[in-house]
Amino acid sequence: MKAPGEGAGARVKLDFSATGKARIIAGTVVGTLFCIAATIFVDSYNFPNLTESELRRALMIDTLLPAGLAVPLLFLLLHKMRQLSIAHRDISIIATTDSLTAVLNRGAFKMLVDAYLEQAVKQPAQAAGAFLVIDADHFKSINDRYGHQCGDDALQLIARSIQSSLRLGDIVGRIGGEEFGVFLPKAGLDQAGIVAERIRAQIREIEFPPATKKHVLSVSVGGVSFGGQTVYDDLFRVADQCLYSAKARGRNRVIFERMAA
Repeated sequence: MKAPGEGAGARVKLDFSATGKARIIAGTVVGTLFCIAATIFVDSYNFPNLTESELRRALMIDTLLPAGLAVPLLFLLLHKMRQLSIAHRDISIIATTDSLTAVLNRGAFKMLVDAYLEQAVKQPAQAAGAFLVIDADHFKSINDRYGHQCGDDALQLIARSIQSSLRLGDIVGRIGGEEFGVFLPKAGLDQAGIVAERIRAQIREIEFPPATKKHVLSVSVGGVSFGGQTVYDDLFRVADQCLYSAKARGRNRVIFERMAA
């Protein structure tokens, strides 16, 4: 059975490969035509002194010689440049992605939230949104009862449920062992509360683990909405306090607070 998103990921890789090859071929053709045109232009100063047969021979040489040299050299150069581009992309993904859950790691998540908040200083209309901290309830008992592999499986299921509950443009990252952060740009208190509750409810419905004895997964969510200039550390601090309150009140619940403008 394919993991969710596996088919889509495979299609993206194939599309990228086909596009890359098409660009290499197009670049080779354009580059070769340019070399031929440049050679003919440079040699054109000699054309008035040539006979018709000499002119045909000169044009043939000016076409075939640069083509014979340019095609393999340009193809090899563009192919190597594409390989470097793919390697750079893969390194960037590895550097910013949590290897277990495939969401952003803590550093990349904070960097993107900081970037949005910095941009909001210049554009006050964007200075609004919400920040969620989501923590798996009684996660230690999962590791103790089923083993760390099942604990990893649980984190992956939770991450996928969070991602499936978000809007396009929302940001999610793993910011701790069993703790996730979610940033909802331009979301008001009511909208953010709906998203948080949807996340909590979907995770509660997960069947885990795939065995006879079931363990009910749940998360506690602390959130804060803001409508003015703020910074990551302040948002995290308030959301984390709300998370602590949610756990203190029995877990499997959402507690929100609005940050004063």
